[in-house]
Amino acid sequence: MAHKTQRWTRKHLLGLEHLSADEIRIVLDTANSFKEVSTRSVKKVPALRGHVVVNVFFEDSTRTRTSFGLAAQRLSADVIDFSEKGSSVSKGETLIDTARNIEAMGIDIIVLRHPAAGAADLLSRSVKCSVVNAGDGAHEHPTQGLLDLYTIRERFGKIEGLKVAIVGDIVNSRVARSNLWGLTKLGAEVILVGPPTLLPRSFETMGARVVHNFEEVIGEVDVINMLRVQFERIKSSQFPSVREFTHLFGLTSERMQRCKKDVFVMHPGPMNRGIEISSQIADGPHSGILTQVTNGLAVRMAALYLVSHVSS
Repeated sequence: MAHKTQRWTRKHLLGLEHLSADEIRIVLDTANSFKEVSTRSVKKVPALRGHVVVNVFFEDSTRTRTSFGLAAQRLSADVIDFSEKGSSVSKGETLIDTARNIEAMGIDIIVLRHPAAGAADLLSRSVKCSVVNAGDGAHEHPTQGLLDLYTIRERFGKIEGLKVAIVGDIVNSRVARSNLWGLTKLGAEVILVGPPTLLPRSFETMGARVVHNFEEVIGEVDVINMLRVQFERIKSSQFPSVREFTHLFGLTSERMQRCKKDVFVMHPGPMNRGIEISSQIADGPHSGILTQVTNGLAVRMAALYLVSHVSS
């Protein structure tokens, strides 16, 4: 299995903002070589045999945690799951102390999900092992961004020149930021769509086109990535009503009729069916949602492989 690792020099994967276009392509190409592993009768390769990966999740996330755990197992690594509940963190221990104690047990990679933006970067400067960011606050979710890029490239054969709309609760979304950085570096035009309370104009400084009227762009985009409305993060003043949001920004069957015939619909999950996306579209022929989940496994295998390749 040939991997393009000659230019990958990063011990950690913390975000897409500081990755080059070439580095992003290395992850996508490496993921491509791992994708067929999941189709084998024995779904394992020995790439990380003898390595130990620990999932340290301070926020609930069944999908991402399971995907990382399975990715590590497919690479033949030992996997440990750590959760805040019942740990010394609940007794007041700091993130750094917790991580250092875990590292002292012979850990090679820490996969961190944390509610504070910058937590993964802080941790990477405090431990000797590799750190992979599985989502930090409203900052970044790099592997979700990478799997979205992979899925778009797989669907269209390219990313450059495509128009991608990311729709919904932008201000609270780490997925939107990782997608924005990755897509623009690979030559796509990114259009952010949402109400002004959830999409400030400041996102234009990151290279996006900011639109507050979905109808304005619905017919011109190649990809629509619908974001989950994060009710747990939204202040009531930012979100007038579910009904109004669905009326103005939901991907409904009626709105879908105004899209391009080959439009590709995505969602990072979990979905609020009937709010940001109708079930008919989520389960329909234009949807790549389950493909995203499948591709997430290959992308996370690639991320774990690449950071361990540097640190070993």
